[in-house]
Amino acid sequence: MNAASVKYSRKPTTATPAGLLPVVAGLVLGLACLVFVIADATAAVRLKDLASIQGVRHNQLVGYGIVVGLDGSGDGRNAAFTIQGLANAMRNMGLNINPDDIQVRNAAAVMVTAKLPPFAKSGQNIDVTVSSVGDASSLQGGTLLVTPLKGLDNQIYAIAQGPLSIGGFEPQGPTAPGRQQNHQTVARIPSGASVEREVPVSFAQREEIVISLNSPDFTTVQRMTQAINNHLGNSAAHPRDGATVVVRVPENYRDNEIFLLAELENLQIVPDNRARVVLDERTGTVVMGENVRIRELAVAHGDLNLQVAPALGPEELLQPDAAPMAAEGDQLVRLDPGATLGEVVQALNAVGVAPRDLIAIFQSIKASGALNAELEII
Repeated sequence: MNAASVKYSRKPTTATPAGLLPVVAGLVLGLACLVFVIADATAAVRLKDLASIQGVRHNQLVGYGIVVGLDGSGDGRNAAFTIQGLANAMRNMGLNINPDDIQVRNAAAVMVTAKLPPFAKSGQNIDVTVSSVGDASSLQGGTLLVTPLKGLDNQIYAIAQGPLSIGGFEPQGPTAPGRQQNHQTVARIPSGASVEREVPVSFAQREEIVISLNSPDFTTVQRMTQAINNHLGNSAAHPRDGATVVVRVPENYRDNEIFLLAELENLQIVPDNRARVVLDERTGTVVMGENVRIRELAVAHGDLNLQVAPALGPEELLQPDAAPMAAEGDQLVRLDPGATLGEVVQALNAVGVAPRDLIAIFQSIKASGALNAELEII
């Protein structure tokens, strides 16, 4: 058989410098065609990085506004809402203008969104995002007129206004005509809105505090409960479900709940996450857990044959059915049983497997039941 064969083993081996060159070259090629990240979930992290306190949350704000000062890149005559909005703005300033006389190429109708953070106080500033709703080609250089931002209760919580920032850049010169490295119809105004109404959040006189995990997991909830009880010295905490821990406020922390929260959020906890592999088809990025392993299997994909199986001894090699099922010119990649997914990625990268082919191979491995992890494609 003349098929190209690549053998990978996790055991230490002795190799000559000449033998190392193909491996090094393969790894360099692998980095060029795929980025993969190994996530280590064994380190202890603070409780505040794993969970949130119930009642401490952002609130979404939205408003409708007008951007002016555009260089002919605003909405066209078909955007009647832009013309009406400008006419209303002029009328509020004491100017009565016929909407038919308004030219809107230098103006654009936009939706303004923002997040009101918890404990935001009146007079503080928050960032806003401005998005075109008409047929404007660009918001570059525009200025947002005064725009009230409302919550779901239809109350005004902030007022936005200011010059827009597109970000990115636009290449200049004859080598890059018309090329733009940014999105022209969405902009931001850093600190562009002033908070006018506060959302009250208080922990005073609370009998209990509810902590919610960002990623539900029974093991992590159990470890969090144990860490809290070890710190408080009693059975103050108990799990409600796979994502929630309820903490009874001890008597010595009554009227000092903020101090209790400050202590709890800095407790060190070792999370236990479910094994997961995330694939990004657009970029070829693979994010995996540290010890995601592959069972024994054989996968044929195009001219590539991947085998996770024990190495064959001399006597087994003589058997007719022991030879790898690879046609002439095919590439054979063999790994030992118990190989991690990271080793599979490195082995496939070394033979020049493209990211899209790699994703198809992972899907086949998952479908066969040989991948002991969740597979998520984004």
